[in-house]
Amino acid sequence: MKPVEQIKQPIFQEMELFESKFREAMITKVPLLNRITHFIIRRKGKQMRPMFVFLVAKMVSNGRFDERTYRGASIIELIHTATLVHDDVVDDSNRRRGFFSVNALWKNKIAVLVGDFLLSKGLLLSIDNEDFDILKLISIAVREMSEGELLQIEKARKLDITEAVYFEIIRQKTATLIAACCGIGAASVGSTTEEVEKMRLFGELIGIAFQIKDDLFDYTEAHIGKPTGIDIKEQKMTLPLIYTLNNCSEKDKKWLINSVKNHNKNKKRVKEVIAFVKENGGIEYTIAKMKEYQTKALAILNEYPDSPYKESLLIMVNYVIERKK
Repeated sequence: MKPVEQIKQPIFQEMELFESKFREAMITKVPLLNRITHFIIRRKGKQMRPMFVFLVAKMVSNGRFDERTYRGASIIELIHTATLVHDDVVDDSNRRRGFFSVNALWKNKIAVLVGDFLLSKGLLLSIDNEDFDILKLISIAVREMSEGELLQIEKARKLDITEAVYFEIIRQKTATLIAACCGIGAASVGSTTEEVEKMRLFGELIGIAFQIKDDLFDYTEAHIGKPTGIDIKEQKMTLPLIYTLNNCSEKDKKWLINSVKNHNKNKKRVKEVIAFVKENGGIEYTIAKMKEYQTKALAILNEYPDSPYKESLLIMVNYVIERKK
């Protein structure tokens, strides 16, 4: 059985019901919008985020569950989908999960409006049901995701990123949404503020480990979802590169920065950069950091009694850093 199927097992029925509720939530009076949202739903990914909401909710409440949990998962999925649609416009990307993106099929103006629709739909879902605690958690995540993206753009221009800034960028860009999933899961079943915060931290730790793993893919030869060296081509400062820049001679540092700034489209030069990072301990250091975050996440889980939901979350934490794409 694949890890994702294993993770889903204890909440399989809830996920099935969630999908039908989510489809219903998308229906509008605008035929064009219905065609586009139908297209989006049919091309859904692994749906890891709703899984986090359900598994955390069940783990902290000994299997209890109510409508608020479904709404929490729907809000996350609506907001997450909105950010993906907008990202594809910003990145001028024609593909999403192997299919044409919304902006490729319907052009940018419509894609931006669809993203706005999904965002407002998510916010209204919580307001209409007075889920203000859930609304606050998701609103914080949206603000931080925007800040993280802008911070990364600002730093990419200068390539002067420190490790502390790198962690702040990935905490905001990637980890904050997974943190919101776990916080919302706990909040949806009436957990205390302390427990919601603990689950939010758990999600943040996993999110950071997830992004570090993504950065490592740039340095592997294996066939994965993205071509090797793409972060270098896009002048993205990832942890293996940051560590190497901070731990090499001035001469090598100049060569590395020059390579990333001015020769990032040169395949031979990109390969040389990758080889240099590998030879100078960038990969080992990054793997060790990723495992640090994994260990902290597992320590939080271990405070809870054994249950199928905890078991699934354990598999999830390990899957995040062992996945092949």
